[in-house]
Amino acid sequence: MNIGLIVKDFAMGKQFSKDGLPTKSGAEFHAENHALQLIKKGHNVTIMAKKRYWFTKARENYSGIDLVRLHAPFRWLEIWVRLLSTHRNIDVFYILGKPAFAVWVILYAKLFNKRVIMSLTGKSELFTQNNWRNKVFAKCDHYLALSQEIHDGFIEKAEIDSNKITILGQGIDTDKFPCIMPKDKCILRNTYGFDNDNIILLFCARIAPNKGIDLVMKIWPRLHKEFCDSKLMVVGGGQHEWMEKLKILSEECGQSVIVTGEVNNPRDYYQMSDIYIFPSHHEGLPTTLMEAMSCGLPSVVSDIGGCRDLIKQNKSGYLIPFDDEEGFFQFTRDLFLNQEKRLYFGKNASEYVHDNCDYKKVINILEETLDKRS
Repeated sequence: MNIGLIVKDFAMGKQFSKDGLPTKSGAEFHAENHALQLIKKGHNVTIMAKKRYWFTKARENYSGIDLVRLHAPFRWLEIWVRLLSTHRNIDVFYILGKPAFAVWVILYAKLFNKRVIMSLTGKSELFTQNNWRNKVFAKCDHYLALSQEIHDGFIEKAEIDSNKITILGQGIDTDKFPCIMPKDKCILRNTYGFDNDNIILLFCARIAPNKGIDLVMKIWPRLHKEFCDSKLMVVGGGQHEWMEKLKILSEECGQSVIVTGEVNNPRDYYQMSDIYIFPSHHEGLPTTLMEAMSCGLPSVVSDIGGCRDLIKQNKSGYLIPFDDEEGFFQFTRDLFLNQEKRLYFGKNASEYVHDNCDYKKVINILEETLDKRS
């Protein structure tokens, strides 16, 4: 198949925003990984996204992906020109998120009898058919929901027929995030200068309030006071003010907070840690949680859409209301105290992700959905 993948931003040209946040969104990771997996299966993939900066190319080969950046203010016109000329051979369109310019792709597809699939990456993207643009979004052939919450929102809010919706997470490459043996964990910790007796609590996400870093910072002094040899590992890029607050917290807690900044591959940090904490306020289906689970980490996470689809309460982790500071403290403390439970939860978590979230399963379903006629 020749697949047109439509996403708001892709390879923007700048790694960080002015306030320090990484510019690469979950939708962009999602788009890149799915495109590369589909190319491995023999398909051709074109990604169409906004052109944000003058120094980025209008069209380039990006790791085998045909990347087209659309110029403002006439993206709608450029889409039509390209789809009627250089990209007229596209067979099916796969829209990630809800970029405004995607309506022109849908209208083109309807006119020329091309299949269109839309996948929303978060609850905030759900829409009602209250204007012409949203009415066009409601005319796709099929919809992919990352979570049960988004699936239900498609039905209740957007009034989409349930027969046109499939629950399908973005998946991960579990081969890249394996569980490791205890002896290998010891070697890895020694490489990074950590004592094998330290309990390491991991937070791996953007360092911003909506990911719950403020709650983690509130409960850490209490945990560290009781478990004085423990460490808090904070992995990810973030807003400058929060990075500074983390440095101050570390000084106040005996240099027990390790802040890595943005990393290209967090696998080592998952594998050397003991517990994953994620008090995010809202998620589609959190990739970092899947990666942590794949590596065998028990988790204490927000009881929100996406997390509920992954974590089985009291079996692979704990689900806590995102603003329940005391709940996060008590259940994280429980895992600090109970190594047997950590191992039990971690084993269940890893098995679940390997069985349900691996690319080998997800991409096959995606491929069938793109190729299928309703």
